[in-house]
Amino acid sequence: MKNYFGTDGIRGVAGEPPLDARTVFAAGLALGDDLASRHPAPVRVVFGEDTRESSASIAAILAAGLAARGVATVGAGVLPTPGVAFLAHAGDFAAGVMISASHNPYQDNGIKIFGHSGFKLPDEEEAGIEVAITRYLETALAPQSRPVPVDAELRGAYTRHLVDRFRGVDFAGLRIVVDCAHGASSTVAPEIFAALGVAVEAVGAAPDGRNINAGVGALYPEPLAAQVRAAGADAGIALDGDADRAILTDHQGAIVDGDAVLLMAARELSAAGALAPPVVVGTVMTNLGLERALAQLGIQLERTAVGDKYVLERMRALGAVLGGEPSGHVIFGAEATTGDGLLTALHCLDLMARRRQSLAALAQGWTRMPQKIVNVPVRAKMPLEELATVQAAIARAEEEFNGAGRVLVRYSGTEKLARVMVEAASAPDVARHAEAIAQALRSAIGQ
Repeated sequence: MKNYFGTDGIRGVAGEPPLDARTVFAAGLALGDDLASRHPAPVRVVFGEDTRESSASIAAILAAGLAARGVATVGAGVLPTPGVAFLAHAGDFAAGVMISASHNPYQDNGIKIFGHSGFKLPDEEEAGIEVAITRYLETALAPQSRPVPVDAELRGAYTRHLVDRFRGVDFAGLRIVVDCAHGASSTVAPEIFAALGVAVEAVGAAPDGRNINAGVGALYPEPLAAQVRAAGADAGIALDGDADRAILTDHQGAIVDGDAVLLMAARELSAAGALAPPVVVGTVMTNLGLERALAQLGIQLERTAVGDKYVLERMRALGAVLGGEPSGHVIFGAEATTGDGLLTALHCLDLMARRRQSLAALAQGWTRMPQKIVNVPVRAKMPLEELATVQAAIARAEEEFNGAGRVLVRYSGTEKLARVMVEAASAPDVARHAEAIAQALRSAIGQ
């Protein structure tokens, strides 16, 4: 069990451990030690930030720790997380650091680290950094601050990368609404779509430091769906705060999530002979309906733990080129080293343009199994196997489903939540068992 890193970097409430000044400075020192041991001098790190009011100060403290270890930093300013991953790999950088808490509210923040490869750090490297953080915190640290100088050209390199990838596609006539979640994509998404000839209306693109993800973006696609219908647009794109995920809506306002995008992309890649091996990597949350639809195409679904980091690790182990999560993290392994909401959206628009089909038509051809997810705030993350009433509720559901459904209870890797997922053929049964398990959790360890 790691003390600082979760499933997606170091995450917490800004100003509180592990995002207090002492721990962030210690993290900079520890990361500096790690990078200096792996790369020849001079060592440089590229920074990106989302739009939270705390992002710049966290970046400055982390950069001061790196500087104390001889590591130089340069910033790309406000930029999506996949942009930082791209720059870390494409540029002369030992690592990339993104200051963001993704889909969380503005009070939270986080530190995501990418190696020069563009991939998130492996668990063993994070564990080594954690040991060093703990060691530094045991000393009389005096946190410092060092504002990160911004090179505006870096953001342009990422936008050109995406525009160049799809420049040959005729997007003329496509009209979309993009919801930037008042987050990192506010600076680049409208520009990218417009440069490719897509008629774009941007909403959620007026960040004020505190409105990131506030009723907008990938977690709240319903307002976007209504806007798409009102505007008569062809599709809607809902990005999250750091734009590494995308949830789409079709012209009727129906939600097209990551599972539907995976099916569309798998069909296209398979038809082109580019899905080799014939495997798609999902997670334990991936809908059973997608697994069955892929099987009919001769494509295997491989499941892994929740988190795009773990999806990507499994993709690399298998040599798979496609993977993702229902939440909208989709990884095109031949093109990116992490989930990229803008890349995902462009692939879907590319399909619509080339096939001359609506997103609704492209997303058809499978039966989604009824699934319910209940998030339960918890006061402590006790071992689930020690919670007798919770285990009894799970056992009752599994006995009733008799192998024709799934129950998954897990803790969030980024928040103090227990997540209950129940999936089966009967929606009422799914809802009943999901609530029974959630209530057992509330009684045992709820806040």
